[in-house]
Amino acid sequence: MTTLFAAATVAVRSSGLSLSSLSLSSLSVLPRLSSSSSSSKISPFASMSTSPSNPASAAPPPLVFSPAQRVSGFGDSVFAEFTALAIAHSAVNLGQGFPDFAAPDFVKQAGAKHIVESNLNQYVRSMGHVKLVNTLARHYAPADRHNNPSINPMTDIVVTAGATEGMFATFQAILNPGDEVILMEPFYDAYPAQITMAGGVPRYVPLRLKAAEARNGTSDDWYLDLAEFRAAFTSKTKAIVLNNPHNPLGKVFRRDELEAIAQVVCEKNVIAISDEVYEHLVFNDAPNRHIPLSTLPGMLERTIKLGSAGKTFSVTGWKVGWVVAPAPIARAIFLAHQWIPFCVAAPFQEAVADALEHADKSGFFDEFQVALCKKRDRLMDGLKQGGLPGILPHGGYFVLADTSSIWPKLQRDLQSGDANPSQPHDYTVCKQLTKSVGVVPIPPSSFFTPQHQPSVKDLARFAFCKEDRVIDEACRRLQAFGAKK
Repeated sequence: MTTLFAAATVAVRSSGLSLSSLSLSSLSVLPRLSSSSSSSKISPFASMSTSPSNPASAAPPPLVFSPAQRVSGFGDSVFAEFTALAIAHSAVNLGQGFPDFAAPDFVKQAGAKHIVESNLNQYVRSMGHVKLVNTLARHYAPADRHNNPSINPMTDIVVTAGATEGMFATFQAILNPGDEVILMEPFYDAYPAQITMAGGVPRYVPLRLKAAEARNGTSDDWYLDLAEFRAAFTSKTKAIVLNNPHNPLGKVFRRDELEAIAQVVCEKNVIAISDEVYEHLVFNDAPNRHIPLSTLPGMLERTIKLGSAGKTFSVTGWKVGWVVAPAPIARAIFLAHQWIPFCVAAPFQEAVADALEHADKSGFFDEFQVALCKKRDRLMDGLKQGGLPGILPHGGYFVLADTSSIWPKLQRDLQSGDANPSQPHDYTVCKQLTKSVGVVPIPPSSFFTPQHQPSVKDLARFAFCKEDRVIDEACRRLQAFGAKK
């Protein structure tokens, strides 16, 4: 019918008649369209000449493309660069923070069940599948509400495509052009890019290492200078971001530290974005258990909490995360989220709800913490024997190790072009560890601004969320290289 009408339109216009003056019956006077008579067909393109003299037939000019300004300053991530190096040199990859061991059976079985048996394979509620938001409200209620044990699952929670999308939607929802966000260095590398894409301006305050004589060799040696923190606030400050437990330091903030941060945040009357994706990965030797920022006085009304099933249940590929916030803020985040993925995979939301219920009843979180802590200690021992003593992390997936003693041997293997003067020293060290030793870490300077990159020039980040055999092979290679004369 569409083709008939298009053909009729061409025929009418070529006859000089007005299309609006014709009735449907008058169309009978037009040439009949018949599949059996090609000579009577009328093409809507019949009047277009295909002769070389017609400019319309000339080849179009090549497209000249320039990326939008909001992305033109971005390059490939450090993870892409070092993964490519790992492949090229057949190296053991302890760079990226994703588990290479199987997720718990009860999690995988729930995912399979809801794909195959429950047939939950269509869109669900954009703000979050009802079962999951109800389960999250019960899971967090005892801890995350100061003197107010209730979370409204229908208004206070947004389920997102991983915590990374949750953070992206949050910045889109709360920032106006020129608004500033204070980040603590080192930072998760997505934060500055997401702030910039929302029109915001990141401001930076470093976490610093205590003086050598005051250190105890753990992630608790890193601290926030409150004077520097206060000085970073301006009239344009809209929010701060706290990552606790911290990636890549493994620091679990103490209560007194959190109270000091909360006091400044309330005094400055800004929003606190609390990235707590490692909340269930806190080890028994930490100074305290994980303390949600929203539980501190004055913080409930201004805290946006982010969580992740990927980190909690070792299913990073499922991309199920969530944001918990006061209803007006959660509503704004939802308004951004609905135009990004609309909703998150339905069977995985149902499966995460089942997994949380099982974990809360079975003691899974304590069991997994113990298992992961053994992997941490395994890697720490191997690094030390290989000449790279580590800073003991109290949570998360990563160890920062001192590379200064192994650098002279690595330096002997440097070839022309290996050391790039434009890159920080730890980049050169990590690349050489990949090439000469066959073990891939990540240079932690990639999580700092240039001003503060020298503070980690002798450190490298190693992931221990790996199978024991992978950790053992990495340690064997490091120890064999360290034994060389």
